[in-house]
Amino acid sequence: MKAIVVYASRYGSTREIAEFIAGKLRQHGVQAEARSADAAPDPGDCDAVVIGSAVYMGHWMKEAMEFVRKNRAVLADRPVWLFSSGPLELGPGITSVDDPELEPEELGELREIVRPKDHKVFFGALDPGRLGFAHRALRKLPAARAILPEGDFRDWNAIEEWAGSIARALAVSAR
Repeated sequence: MKAIVVYASRYGSTREIAEFIAGKLRQHGVQAEARSADAAPDPGDCDAVVIGSAVYMGHWMKEAMEFVRKNRAVLADRPVWLFSSGPLELGPGITSVDDPELEPEELGELREIVRPKDHKVFFGALDPGRLGFAHRALRKLPAARAILPEGDFRDWNAIEEWAGSIARALAVSAR
């Protein structure tokens, strides 16, 4: 069984999640690698595809959406899992990462195009040292610092559990 974990990441947090997922799939006997959507990987020689994107202002990154749109025919013939990375904390009235309010705007289109087996939202990380100029300038505002707290909020246990569920689904389908 061969899988690819494709990701779009601006500052590296989503890339690290994708690499972690690929590593966990390998531990379960799946041939897996993580590749940037920018590298235009070919999902055609894979049995399964996991696609993840950082989410900014409620949207998947352009590179991830372009990858899905460009490869829609191939992806429609394979099991696909999606993940979104980005919230740093739960907002007012949101009680868990499973709240539909945290889903990216493009999820409806993604569900239509690839009919994913699952979509999961994971908390992200914010390292001010990795930020570009515009985001560093934004964080100088007190209100922005309050909604963009510094730290690593990723739940590695939840990510590992999700990767394991993908590996188990692939093992069942390989029988």
